[in-house]
This record gives sequence, structure tokens and C-alpha cells, in this order.
Amino acid sequence: MDSRHFHHALKISDEICIGCSHCMSVCPTEAIRIRAGKAILYENRCVDCGECFKACPVSAISIDQDDYNRIQNFRYRIALVPAVFWGQFPEEISREQVYSAILANGFTHIYEVELSVDLLASEINAYRKERNPEKKPVISSFCPAVIRLIQVKFPALTENIMLLKPPLDITALYCRKELTDQGINPAEIGVFYITPCAAKIAAIKSPVGEDYSMITGVINMDILYNKVFKHIRNDRSAKTATREQTISAKGLEWTLTHGEAKNISGRSLAIDEIHNVIEFLEKLESNEIGDIDFLELRACDESCAGGALLSANRFLIAERLRNYSAKSSIDTKTSQNINKYTDYLLRRISIQEINPRSMMKLDENMEEAMRKMDKSGQMLNCLPLTDCGACGAPNCQAFANDIAQGEADIRQCIFIQKNREQTGELTPEESLDMLRGIWGSEKFFSNNKKQ
Repeated sequence: MDSRHFHHALKISDEICIGCSHCMSVCPTEAIRIRAGKAILYENRCVDCGECFKACPVSAISIDQDDYNRIQNFRYRIALVPAVFWGQFPEEISREQVYSAILANGFTHIYEVELSVDLLASEINAYRKERNPEKKPVISSFCPAVIRLIQVKFPALTENIMLLKPPLDITALYCRKELTDQGINPAEIGVFYITPCAAKIAAIKSPVGEDYSMITGVINMDILYNKVFKHIRNDRSAKTATREQTISAKGLEWTLTHGEAKNISGRSLAIDEIHNVIEFLEKLESNEIGDIDFLELRACDESCAGGALLSANRFLIAERLRNYSAKSSIDTKTSQNINKYTDYLLRRISIQEINPRSMMKLDENMEEAMRKMDKSGQMLNCLPLTDCGACGAPNCQAFANDIAQGEADIRQCIFIQKNREQTGELTPEESLDMLRGIWGSEKFFSNNKKQ
């Protein structure tokens, strides 16, 4: 629920981190600082977009997942597999081979996440038409990193987020219902999502707009990809299993850029890559952009094909899925299977209202927040506005806010330090000690080292 603390799948290892600040520089929500030569995370700002994970040159940032062996705790082990997983494999490897290899690696059932896309597309169009025209545009609830981004950076736009489950949650609901209707004990069913990114892990561990998730656990996509690829390479003569259910052409493209928007009536736009999304939302918030009915917003470049946990090139993945889509048509067996549950799923397709969690709020107490805002403004006026990052914050505004919150000292600004050294307010040794506090002692020569 929204009242809970955000779960974060991104973890920073102090042992490995070298305090290079690459992660701090790319973070779109200014959630990272450098302290004592190590990167630290401001959890109230982090949206688990994974930009820091991609930027880290020493792999000090990891994406947490459940133990793969946890699947063995269940008699019925379901793999929820998104279309981008199939798109990683070269054309000479069939989807049936991949399907068989997943089963050989411990799962008993496979459900493709986008099975529910056709049902959802119809419901989105109905939702959009029923929506108050003054509340345009409707913003897709597909990407959890974008949902959290809006909560913390654009809180006024939370009311625009579509209150419908994404395909992942609908399909999880469907597969559990289908198996329990076969007489299977729900306690024996484990549903594991094969995730392409950190944000979806966070969304499963602490759902937004839901009381709990229907998904038991998550397996990072690169882990299963390596297991599957190894199995296929070592046993090419193995029999391939028949896929009982396959997704439609629409489903194959849904997770790609424009895959959702092109199926929604009215003026629909698709924006991918989180910095592009932020730029667009800033214009939307300031009313520079209007008359849009639907927005498909994705945090990754090329949408889910660009997820941090995929092993293949995002452009090749997108090309393969579009080629598969062009050659396929809606599978009637799949439609019949999920159509049996249409009423059941539609009764449960809505999510709760999504509340803002503004990262710009300096304090819960309004009077104290105003005082801190005043102090932040005063500090900013004293700073050089070079955004050099030498203070261990990504820019001067973030540094000023940190000072107002009591988390930083204005003397940590290297320009302030040098000015105060000139006036005698700081000695060179005191100045150096402050830099050591930010960047760590190992980055500076000690008195015992030759310079």
C-alpha cells in the first residue's frame, strides 16, 4: 500500500564502491550522495529505475532477487515470462526450445505475461472514455518506475495515473485462478516473475495501489536466461515442449515503445527513457502541453527491451519481437482460455487510488518545511551554482536542500572552502579533512606518502 515504506531492489556494496560518483551523476531523482568515499542512497527519492546500476563501472550496485531455489518450496511452480525474454534469443532458437529449457530448469508451468493484453486494451479504452475530460491525459500504470517517479517528483499528476492493473498483475491473477479451478491447493502454487528490471521487483515487494501482490517471488531475467541458454547449447537434441498458450501479435509488442499507445483510441503518445519522461512531465505539469488523451511512459530506452537485466541488445530484441508480431495472429486457444475468466478478471482489474509521496517535501510539519525552504534558498544564494558535484551532492540545489535538512555543511562546498581559507576562517588542513569526509581518505595523500 502507499503508506508503506518503498522496497528498493537496488543495493550498493560499500566493499566494492569506489566513490566515483558515476551513479550520482546519472540518477534522475537526485537520490544518491557521496559520503566517506562511498555512494549512499536517499531511499525516499529512489524510484528503482536502474540508471545507477547501468552506470557503475565496478559493479558495486546489484539488483536484489529471491533465491532461485525458493521455487522448490512449491509443488506447482509457475514462471511468469514477459515477451522480451523470448526476444533475447537468436532466430535459430525457437520459442519452443526456450519453453522446454525453462521447464527443464525447475518450473512446472509457464504463463506469458502478455496473455491479458487484449482484455486490458479494451478496458483501457473504456476507462479513458469514461474519464473526466478535465483530467486528461490518462497515464499508463504499466511501468512501476514511472509510477514512483510521478509520486515523488510530480505529485500533482498522481491523479492522472490509470487505476487499472498492468498485464503482469492480471496474468498472475488469471494463472492462480485457472490452477485452483483445477482443484490445486493454492498453498502449493508459487508464482515467480522473470523480471527485466529492478522497478518491477520493488513493485512486487511493496505494491502501489494494492494491498498485496499475487506474485510469490522474482527471478532476475539474466539468471534464467543464462540457465536456459546453457541448457539449449548443451542439449540441442532434446524434445521441445508444446506451448499450451501463446500471446497475440498485440501482446508481443505491448512491452515495446508504442506497443501500448498504438492500441488506445484518441491522441496517444509514447515516451521512453526516464530523462525524456521527466522532461515531458515537466512540460505537462506546467501546462505547456495539452490535449493528449493517453500517455505511455516507460523508464527504459526501448521500454522493457532496454531493461537492466536483459542480456541481449535492446534494438535487436525490439526488432525480433516486431518481426514475430508481424508473422503471428491472435491464438484462438489462448483467447478461449482467458476469455473464460473475463468477468472474474474485470471485477478485480481496478487498483486503489495512488497517493503522492513528494521528495521535495522538506518536513511533514508545514511551518518547519517553510523554515527549511527559507534556509535552502539562503544557502543556494551563497553557492556558486556550478553543479560540480565536489560536495558529494549532484548539484547546488540538492546540496542546499541537504544543508537545510542538517545533512550537509556549507563548508563542504569547495568554493566556500577556498574563500574561507583566503580569509583565514579555515586552515588548509581543515579544508582537506572536509574533502576526506566526502571522498574518503584513500583519495588523498597522507603525510606519510610521497607527493
